[in-house]
Amino acid sequence: MKYRLIFLAMLMAAIGCQAQNQIDKQGRRQGHWVKTDKQGTKMYEGDFVDDKETGTFTYFYADGKTRIKNVYTVPGKVCSHEVYDPEGHLLAKGTFNQRNRDGRWEFFNESGRLVKITHYKMGVRHGMQAIFTSNGDTAEVCNWTDNHRHGRWWKRIGKHGYITATYVHGRIEGKLTEYNDAQELVREGHYKDGERNGHYKYFEEGHMTVDEIWRMGAMKDRMVRLLLPEERYVSVYDINYMIPQGKKQTIVYLTDGTKLTDFEGSEVLYRHIGDGRFSLANREARIMVATDLIVGTTLDREGREILQLDPRPDFDIFPDDDCKRMMRSLNLQRQTQENGGEFIFGR
Repeated sequence: MKYRLIFLAMLMAAIGCQAQNQIDKQGRRQGHWVKTDKQGTKMYEGDFVDDKETGTFTYFYADGKTRIKNVYTVPGKVCSHEVYDPEGHLLAKGTFNQRNRDGRWEFFNESGRLVKITHYKMGVRHGMQAIFTSNGDTAEVCNWTDNHRHGRWWKRIGKHGYITATYVHGRIEGKLTEYNDAQELVREGHYKDGERNGHYKYFEEGHMTVDEIWRMGAMKDRMVRLLLPEERYVSVYDINYMIPQGKKQTIVYLTDGTKLTDFEGSEVLYRHIGDGRFSLANREARIMVATDLIVGTTLDREGREILQLDPRPDFDIFPDDDCKRMMRSLNLQRQTQENGGEFIFGR
């Protein structure tokens, strides 16, 4: 009796194998299929009608867990699609239309929380896209048309701050604004064809601190606020040197020889001017100079090394090691430019 049951089981298994993985006279897959790799590990399982997937198709990890599940509503063409990680967590779901993502797609993290919603139109992003933080808050919202951002864009900065602008065919067009967590304006600028163009302003505690002028991606001027104590805006190109006088005062030397006393403190002022035009000549003394005024070094009457500047100020600046390394690099760049872009060694 025992051997008869074993025989019947083997016979049923053989019949089952013959009933699956069938190919008709036209070479089309028909009926139930189970595909395995060379080691016999199941790769996928599902049904075919005239070589077209139909019903539920399941793809597996090597340990037999579900990796992908497709449920076809139009055989071989349209299916709902789900992707799982090796632990069984749903990672993504959406619709495929002729192997193209189509319609709404959702993406999840390992905790099952929704992290992104994206809309597609036959394989290209088209429609609203929303991205979410790990705690479920909206992180970014924008609209897409033909795989390009097109329309209003909003992105969270910090907890309550945000940036917003408008895209036209993948490029920012018009006004961009940013607000901090206190809902205070931080920056405001204008774009044309994706390039900064016009005024680009920065704010702190409701006051404008920097006003830049841009022309199609090239900055033409940068006006910075000085507290004298009244407000005054000065171009960074009109500043030669800045020397701190304690924690709350900085002497600003202008190109026309004027000396101004800024009462905001050197660190605040240096943050506003940026590092595009200036170099820190002495880190300990926090002395800042316009880089293009540095000629080299010379010696004072006591034989100490001082910066050689043009025009020469009415004070001496003792460069530190960082400044000396910067000058060596600067001299090398100047020699390269003088020799048509070719490095000349031994000079």
